[in-house]
Amino acid sequence: MIILKTQEQIAKMNKAGDILAECHRQIAQMIKPGVTTLEIDQFVERFLAERGATPEQKGYHGYPFATCASVNDVICHGFPSHEPLKDGDIVTIDMVVKYDGWLADSAWSYPVGSVSEEAQHLLDVTKKSLYLGIEQAVVGNRIGDISHAIQSYAESQNLSVVRHFVGHAIGENMHEEPQVPHYGPPNRGTRLKEGMVITIEPMLNLGTYQCKIDSDGWTARTVDGKWSAQYEHTLAITKDGPVILTEQ
Repeated sequence: MIILKTQEQIAKMNKAGDILAECHRQIAQMIKPGVTTLEIDQFVERFLAERGATPEQKGYHGYPFATCASVNDVICHGFPSHEPLKDGDIVTIDMVVKYDGWLADSAWSYPVGSVSEEAQHLLDVTKKSLYLGIEQAVVGNRIGDISHAIQSYAESQNLSVVRHFVGHAIGENMHEEPQVPHYGPPNRGTRLKEGMVITIEPMLNLGTYQCKIDSDGWTARTVDGKWSAQYEHTLAITKDGPVILTEQ
């Protein structure tokens, strides 16, 4: 069932999104060689608590952390760890913030120090694909129009689009209907309506799109060991176009 949100409910989600965006701005200042993703996770816990917010994914189906921290070949759902980030790495920090009963979800990929041209290309194309998808998130379009915009651009830049993980609607619950794939033909799927709030969160890989899951049951990484990046916003579908609720 698709749950349309009122303007008042979207405003509450925007407050959660503002906290999340500010947290990402702070994380961007922390990212450097020698920092651990566990230190970042602990910072996020403190940051949210100071603002009366909570990390929604902590405890979700037993997930033990406030953030997902995915380094290099990890696509998503990586566990924060004590291993220091190295110069040239890339790391995705993904979190869901709950504030006053409403949620916002955003992931951002960061370069660590100086990265290779190939890694920078991956970051740049993934971020641009997110915004090309957002441009299609208008009343009357279909989910497939978002999907196609992302896939067609990504593949034109010689990157692959992860299929196993998708975006989704969000509100008082982390995962609501409909799902938002980042691949597929245009003019297919659910038609977008005013009041829908969705995440668009493309994950692009340097190699194959296929993934494998580590023994922890969460960490998804590329099967060929090549690197992956992700950018994600939560956005509301309005009569005036998409409104990003987690804008940095």
